[in-house]
Amino acid sequence: MSTMIPIERAFVNLDEGQMHLRRLKGEPGQSPIILLHASPASSWFMQGMMKDLRSKGFAGDVLAPDTLGNGDSDAPAPEEPDIPYFADSVRRMLDALGYDKAHVYGTHTGARIACEFGAAFPDRTASVILDGITEYEDEVKQEIIENYAPVVQPDEYGRHLIWAFNFCRDQALFFPHFKKVPEHRLSVPMPPAEVLHRITLDVLKTLGTYSKPYIAAFRYEAFARMPLIKADALVLKSAGELKELNRSVEKAVSLIEKGKDLAVSPAEKAEAIVKFVKEIGQ
Repeated sequence: MSTMIPIERAFVNLDEGQMHLRRLKGEPGQSPIILLHASPASSWFMQGMMKDLRSKGFAGDVLAPDTLGNGDSDAPAPEEPDIPYFADSVRRMLDALGYDKAHVYGTHTGARIACEFGAAFPDRTASVILDGITEYEDEVKQEIIENYAPVVQPDEYGRHLIWAFNFCRDQALFFPHFKKVPEHRLSVPMPPAEVLHRITLDVLKTLGTYSKPYIAAFRYEAFARMPLIKADALVLKSAGELKELNRSVEKAVSLIEKGKDLAVSPAEKAEAIVKFVKEIGQ
């Protein structure tokens, strides 16, 4: 199949309003793969992986929705939505598009949603691919919930514009980003200016709701839900990922009945996912 088929943009109607997604159409009769993005971004950042999955041989549809409250999707309905709510929104998206099952990949916040989708909807899950998932100690978790994703209002002098850029930039420098001290300094390169620009736009676009999926992700107890995943699952250990996340790979695999782990570089992810999906034959 040609790699030149363009990525389409579409909306599906949900009770909350509309969910925006990017879609790369493939051959019918196969379970699609859903790519769930990290916070506070959007499916814009999934386009490279969408194309890579196709070029590496995945022939089915590739779907990348904007999480409700992010990108061009409408806001979540609850004031304080949780990860089960976001996983259910993905199920409802599949219903609207007419798919029975899907392979579900997620990174960071998206990994929590993918984990919960696999746990809550085993009959709708062809496989689960988790990329960057852990739980934090209660004290750390509470500190992150209180400080990580502040609610910021538009400012008549445009100070929210400066805040949004530095909020995104600081996340490449420190974890958590609000602890700007040497022991929390990250050893990853600064993203290109165009990437910082784009993620800043995503934050500004959803200034009133961007924090909702974030807070839900940090509250989610992934390890308690992983034993409920019955589908084949691949847990990625990605080079350059946060140490806190990679340290959790072994535990995650031990909790998932049909879990396996794989160390990959960012450039190897798509090929690894396609190989995994083909091996399980769904």
